[in-house]
Amino acid sequence: MQTETIWNDIYAAGPQTSSGKPGLALSQFAGPLRPGSALELGCARGDDAVWLARQGWRVTAVDVSSVALGIAARNAEAAGVSDRIRFEARDLALSCPEGRFDLVTASFLHSPGDWPRGEVLARAAEAVTPGGHILIVEHASRAPWSWSPENTRFPTAEDTLASMQLSPEAWRHRCLCPVSRTATGPDGQSATVTDNVLFLQRLR
Repeated sequence: MQTETIWNDIYAAGPQTSSGKPGLALSQFAGPLRPGSALELGCARGDDAVWLARQGWRVTAVDVSSVALGIAARNAEAAGVSDRIRFEARDLALSCPEGRFDLVTASFLHSPGDWPRGEVLARAAEAVTPGGHILIVEHASRAPWSWSPENTRFPTAEDTLASMQLSPEAWRHRCLCPVSRTATGPDGQSATVTDNVLFLQRLR
């Protein structure tokens, strides 16, 4: 089954509206930044893209799922920020949007199967302008409702950074750490989970 089909089915079966809230790490780390151009990889229903646009960012929001992009576009319109967000349907395993961005963000950019995540994140880092930032938030533990197998081994932040093969001289590590949070599942259930946060600034 193609990646697009998998995610179309997931989003078609889920909520069709925005939560109205950004990811906690995004608001914490991007909140103090001066707004500029932002690229969001895996925008889902548009929660983070809408929040960024409301803060004054010009956002390019990408997802492989046309269903997710449709939901996100409607949520952006309802929030009155459609003019600040450009949505793109794109398989990131094949290509990344062209151009440079002051902020690149990827929250829970995981996909089933043999997906070249390290390569995708490395290309994302290349899209950061000097002085800009990349924020990666990823699963570091399994929620009870996850589609991942129970024996899944999740990477550490250091594992993910190593997979990107970035030049150490070109990046400042502003945060490279695990964080705990209370997550809510598709049926309203809750559990404490661990995420990794990678917040890097490009120096050159």
